Amino acid sequence: MSQNSSPSVSATEAGPAAALSAAPGLPALGLRPLAASDLPQIEKLDERAFGPGRFARTAYRLREGAAPDFAMSYVAHVGTLLVGSNIMTRVRCGEAQMMLLGPLTVEPAFRSRGIGEALAQRSLEAARAAGCKLVLLVGDEPYYARLGFKRVAPGRISLPGPVDPARVLVCELEPGAFEGVAGPVRKAG
Repeated sequence: MSQNSSPSVSATEAGPAAALSAAPGLPALGLRPLAASDLPQIEKLDERAFGPGRFARTAYRLREGAAPDFAMSYVAHVGTLLVGSNIMTRVRCGEAQMMLLGPLTVEPAFRSRGIGEALAQRSLEAARAAGCKLVLLVGDEPYYARLGFKRVAPGRISLPGPVDPARVLVCELEPGAFEGVAGPVRKAG
């Protein structure tokens, strides 16, 4: 990534949080793991970005009542202003455990600056470090392909509710981890 097209992630001296070095003239952005205290702000951000119809989406049905994995979920901020978030939730398909990525949300005024990609990449790195082998999402293949996501063959897995099969994507964090995985996706636990 060039500095002019999107921010790059670099470590800060403040500890485990990461700073996003933005193009000249843009405010400094930071990434850090999700905290429970962020959830009310994320709910408002999701409401602004997706509206009330978000609760009818298939991926929301899988997340409903499930706690996010705080170690794999990240937020982006400018000072104390939360400008983006990515939530990771545990799900399963047959015997295979996997993470569900999303919602990946960026405040409209901060879009097209690489924040969403940086959040998703950080979550994938955390999932890999935790030993996760698969990450599932419902999203746009052209956007997520650059992060390693591929379209799932129609009919191979099913989700609770209607979903465009072309938007069901999986990322193998370990090569071959998706081999033999098929059936309904459901909440873990």
